[in-house]
Amino acid sequence: MAITFYKMNGSGNDFIIIDNRDNIIEKASISTFVESLCRRKFSVGADGLILIEPSTKADFKWRYYNADGGEAEMCGNGARCVARLATMLNICDTHMRFETRVGMIEAIVKGTRVQISMPDAAHLKLDEELDGVPSLCKINTGVPHAVVVVDDLENTPVNRLGKLIRNHRAFMPEGTNVNFMVPMENNHAAIRTYERGVEDETYSCGTGAVACALIGAIKFNMQSPVTAHTHGGDYLNIFFKMDDIKFSEISLEGPTQLIYKGELMDEIVR
Repeated sequence: MAITFYKMNGSGNDFIIIDNRDNIIEKASISTFVESLCRRKFSVGADGLILIEPSTKADFKWRYYNADGGEAEMCGNGARCVARLATMLNICDTHMRFETRVGMIEAIVKGTRVQISMPDAAHLKLDEELDGVPSLCKINTGVPHAVVVVDDLENTPVNRLGKLIRNHRAFMPEGTNVNFMVPMENNHAAIRTYERGVEDETYSCGTGAVACALIGAIKFNMQSPVTAHTHGGDYLNIFFKMDDIKFSEISLEGPTQLIYKGELMDEIVR
């Protein structure tokens, strides 16, 4: 039986989304299934895959998988995309709550733009020196992130340095996402991100944008909302309240795009 899927884009992050409320996807081989579908050129191709599942506590539950088949705790841009699709499928109205591995997420769909609540930031460490890599900051915004402030974003070797930091022993065994940031005037910042699980630079990273905004607030006195300029060209807005170096009421807002609806055929899903 062919499986219906939706392809969506959130600020340059692209996702395969499947309504799995009837348990059409076998969980035993989910990792291989995800990795196969996310392969570019050979299949649909995406940065990750999202399953919408039933919930007894919220409007729905999601499961998010990186392109390598590993399940991840959170994805900001993916959460924005799945929220919009849930309204289009009449699963819920434009104000919703859904379950994730990091807790309950609230979302508001505003046409093609979506704003989501984010989990509390944790594990903050500033200006750490690691052998062989630049000075960096650490913060968990649903998933672990390293933030490196640079002067020249365009000429920063994002893949080389990102891979080095992502696999550094200081972040093992789970690894980390790696963001390179240039602070700008008027609470703006330009960012590029090397994503764990994709193992490459992506055009955008929602949790990475949040990480950069919070580090920018501490180090450069950036005020909410911070506007993140993504490598794909879109803008993400990060809202928060800050007391000393503690944050609350963190949320992420930005554009989404429904690219197409299709069917996965037997040749690719078997």
